[in-house]
Amino acid sequence: MTTTTRVRRGLGLSIALATGLGLAACAGGSTPEPGASGNASEGSTTAEITFWDPYPQHTEGTPWDEHVKSCAPDGSTIVRTSAPQTDLLNQLTTAVKEGTAPDVVVLDNPMMPEAAAAQLLATAEQAGIATAGIDKNLMGPGVVDGVEYGVPFGSNALGLYYNADQLEKAGVDPAAITDWASLDAAIEKTVAAGGKGITFSGIAGEEGVFQFLPWFWGSGADLSDIGTPEAVSAGQLLSGWIGNDWAPRSAATDNQSAAWDLFLTGDYAFAENGSWFASAAADTDFKTGVIPIPAKDGGVAPVPTGGEFAVAPIQTTDASDHYANAAAVIACLTEGEAALTTNETLGYLHAKPEVRAEQVAANPLWEPWVAPIEGAEGRTTELGSEYVNVSASLSEALQGALNAAGDASGVETAFQDASGY
Repeated sequence: MTTTTRVRRGLGLSIALATGLGLAACAGGSTPEPGASGNASEGSTTAEITFWDPYPQHTEGTPWDEHVKSCAPDGSTIVRTSAPQTDLLNQLTTAVKEGTAPDVVVLDNPMMPEAAAAQLLATAEQAGIATAGIDKNLMGPGVVDGVEYGVPFGSNALGLYYNADQLEKAGVDPAAITDWASLDAAIEKTVAAGGKGITFSGIAGEEGVFQFLPWFWGSGADLSDIGTPEAVSAGQLLSGWIGNDWAPRSAATDNQSAAWDLFLTGDYAFAENGSWFASAAADTDFKTGVIPIPAKDGGVAPVPTGGEFAVAPIQTTDASDHYANAAAVIACLTEGEAALTTNETLGYLHAKPEVRAEQVAANPLWEPWVAPIEGAEGRTTELGSEYVNVSASLSEALQGALNAAGDASGVETAFQDASGY
């Protein structure tokens, strides 16, 4: 599945989540009964609707800001506030406790189990939020103990971008890259031809873990045990790239934007990065393409689901009014024609397959991202709120492996120490 990326729009978004993020249990208020839900069809019952999201880069008057505000029901206005994810979550914790929560908040999907466990979120049923038709894997992070909370806007995904000019010079066919061995061989050829190898983000914290997970899962490893030989082999792969000078040593501290900037120099043959950079790839001075991240022994590696959930926070005063607001606004952003605008503006593919098909039909060059998204795995789907601690340990292991720079014993020790062996 190879294509030259020419995606119409796709504004860069951060999907970083601070490792070790914990939520204190909410001490204020009790969870409303299911019968307290509002009716989305009735729209707003208050003149002002508060909307919090983690997109401070989308300032007032930008397409996203205007799109959100256009979803205000008749007779109401939306007041939108943005803050970085961790700040937003801390503010939400305080607001729910004090009874001043917004009508709608947008949370990164790995935060969902912790937020639900802390009693910050109304269930989808309580708020009257429709969840039918959403892909099970994309809805997974929002299902906690069998209960649904909010809905995903859509999803982004990780892939392997390549510099077609570099590959052509080295005599590499990107379609022949189907496993780790063929990827390593391709990198080695491009370096031998005078280019550089691969960029990726291995920064400490969730952002680095997010980029490591396709290799981790692609090795056959499981988050229930990060110290297995399969897990170590994934760490060795990336560590070996640094040891061979195929990847920059800065990968251990590069975030996704920094790793992407290195690829944009035109020096590197490959870059692991996300669909949200597709429009930037289309604007480069060199020809680019994208292929799925390969699994160790062949096939496509699972990637973590990216993107955020629109949720209704717990309300202790006039709950049904606030939930009606939330249901109406979330429905506007995730259903019908407006849903296409939401996903095109954020650079996502929709969480419902029929809408996703419309996006691909309108812009066929979304096609290479469909398979990774449909095969993506939720980071918290199996572990729930325990994922936070596992992610912190995996980040520790990855940092140790990258610093080992190809030393096999150092990589193994890093993973065993982080897993508590």
